[in-house]
Amino acid sequence: MSYLDRIVAAAELNSEDVVLEIGAGVGNLTERLARKAKKVIAIELDPALINVLHDRFDNIGNIEIISGDALKIDFPEFDKVVSNLPYSISSEITFKLLRHKFKLGILMYQYEFALRMVSPPNCKDYSRLTVDTSYFAEASILMKVPKGAFQPEPEVDSAVVKLIPRPTPFEVTDEAFFMKFVAAVFSQRRKKLRNSILNTNSMLKIPDIKEVVGQLPEDLMSKRAENLTPEQLAEVANLIIGLKSKESTSNS
Repeated sequence: MSYLDRIVAAAELNSEDVVLEIGAGVGNLTERLARKAKKVIAIELDPALINVLHDRFDNIGNIEIISGDALKIDFPEFDKVVSNLPYSISSEITFKLLRHKFKLGILMYQYEFALRMVSPPNCKDYSRLTVDTSYFAEASILMKVPKGAFQPEPEVDSAVVKLIPRPTPFEVTDEAFFMKFVAAVFSQRRKKLRNSILNTNSMLKIPDIKEVVGQLPEDLMSKRAENLTPEQLAEVANLIIGLKSKESTSNS
């Protein structure tokens, strides 16, 4: 079974599924998806490839071709997303997707990027991307795809990731602050959390920062961001929000 066929099989498509494909290229995956799904919505940016897709699929009723930048256009409703994503926009497009409602994603990424999506704490690949992904979805690597599987051959290996959106498994008081907090502390991942918070307060904008940090749990402050689980990072972010609220109440 080819890698494309294995990707389609992993999507477990049925005749009711509307599938979004981002970066359809010449349509080899598109064609396989259309055989199984109710409809395929194929997005492609390159005008030359758009022409190829129209020449190939205009007489097939369940394929809709959208010409445009997937980062800028509004996605129509879809049930599943199955794509060999353009690697240059992997992070941005993934988080755009995760803010939409869908059942399942089967997505191909650069292998190193995929490792960062699924890494446990205390590993070099554990990162802001890991924490942000875990906030929205359960992620797992289904298969590694060697670069020799593609023509022309890219410079890197790839991996197919399964994404299952689900409610956040840990409490977050303020989502926007939590995302900002994770970005800040991982920007200084080699520093202990206490110092990384102090050093990035231009991003976090926490009033009375030293006083706030002094009230946070020492067992967490003495570790690095890369040593803490997403739940523990959320705990710290929630405590900061609570302390900020208490401070603003006492000053009013």
